[in-house]
Amino acid sequence: MAADGGGALPPGATIGILGGGQLGRMTALAAARLGYRCHVFCDEADAPAAQVAAATVAAYDDAAALAEFARSVDVVTFEFENMPAAALRAVAAHRPVRPSIRALEIAQDRVAEKRFFAAQGIASAPWRPVPDYPALAPALRALGGACVLKTVRMGYDGKGQARIEPGSDLAAAWARVGRVPSILEGFVEFEREISVIAARGLDGSVACYDPVENRHRDGILDVTRAPAAISDALADGAREIALRAVQALDIVGLICVEMFVARDGALLANEMAPRPHNSGHWTIDACATSQFEQLVRAICGLPLGDTARFADAEMTNLIGDEVDSWPRLVAEPGARLHLYGKSETRPGRKMGHVTRLKPIRG
Repeated sequence: MAADGGGALPPGATIGILGGGQLGRMTALAAARLGYRCHVFCDEADAPAAQVAAATVAAYDDAAALAEFARSVDVVTFEFENMPAAALRAVAAHRPVRPSIRALEIAQDRVAEKRFFAAQGIASAPWRPVPDYPALAPALRALGGACVLKTVRMGYDGKGQARIEPGSDLAAAWARVGRVPSILEGFVEFEREISVIAARGLDGSVACYDPVENRHRDGILDVTRAPAAISDALADGAREIALRAVQALDIVGLICVEMFVARDGALLANEMAPRPHNSGHWTIDACATSQFEQLVRAICGLPLGDTARFADAEMTNLIGDEVDSWPRLVAEPGARLHLYGKSETRPGRKMGHVTRLKPIRG
C-alpha cells in the first residue's frame, strides 16, 4: 500500500516483523490498535508473535521465502538483534528495513559496540578484545583485577559469560564461554544498573522514556523499576547517552542503552539493543505511548508519541515455572499480567511479566 502525501503508511498497511518472539507479539498487538496488519517471519511454528498475526514459517536463510515475505509487506522491522544480517539484506532488496542493518550489525558484535560508544564519546568499562585463547592472559594483565569474559556475538541473559578473578583457571573460563572470539571487560563496582529507551522517527524527531533501574537474577532481568532512583542530573545524562546513540546510528525505531551507575557517579554504557527491550515493558501500562506503539509509529512515519509516564511502575519477569502463579496474579487487584503464549516452560525462559503501578512519588 502506498504511503500518503506526508510519507506515513496509512492504516491497513502491513508491517513485516522478522522474529516470532514476545517482542514481536507485543509489537503486533500495538500495531493492530493503530489499524495496521502484521506479518511475522519466524523459524518456529506456534511462535508467540505468530499467534496474533499472519506468519511465514521458514528458515532465516531461505532466500525465496524471505523475498516472498518482503513483497507481502510495506515495511520491515526485527524483534531481536541476533537475527542474521543476511536475512535483513535479502528483505531490504524489496522493502525498507527499520532500524538499519548497520545498527543491527554493531549491536550484534560487542567489540564493534564498544568502539561505537568510544567514537561517540560515551564511556564504558575498560575492555580488551580476546580473539583467541592466547590473547586472554595479556588482556587480563592489561586490565588487572576482576574481569568478565563475554562472547563477542550471540550471548544474552547471562549466557556466554565467565567471571575471572586473579588466579582463575583461564582455560576453564575460555571453555565456559565456548572457545569463540570474546571480549574481556574490567569488572565495574556499580551502584545500580539502569537503562534508557530512545526513539527516533522517520522525520528525525527523537523522544526518550524515563531511565529505569534493573535488577538481575542468574544473569536474567528480574525486576525493572520506573523511574530509577537517581538524581535529575544523572537521569538527564542517561537520556543524553541514549539520544546520542539513536542519532549517531541514524535509527528509525528504538534503541535501548543499558548503563552502569558507578559508585563515583559516572555513567558507563554496557550494551545496546536497536529494538524494544525487556526493561521497557512497563511502558505498556504506565505511559500514554508504549515502547511497542512507539516503534510502530517510528517505522510507519507517524509522529512519535508522548513518553511521559502517568504512574510509577514495577515490572517483574515470570521466568520458567514462575508462570504457574498466573491464577494468583490474574486475581491480584491492580496487577497487570502479560503472558506470551509459549507452550513449553523451561528454566530461564521468559514466559510473561506482571506490572504493578503506583502513584508518582512527589
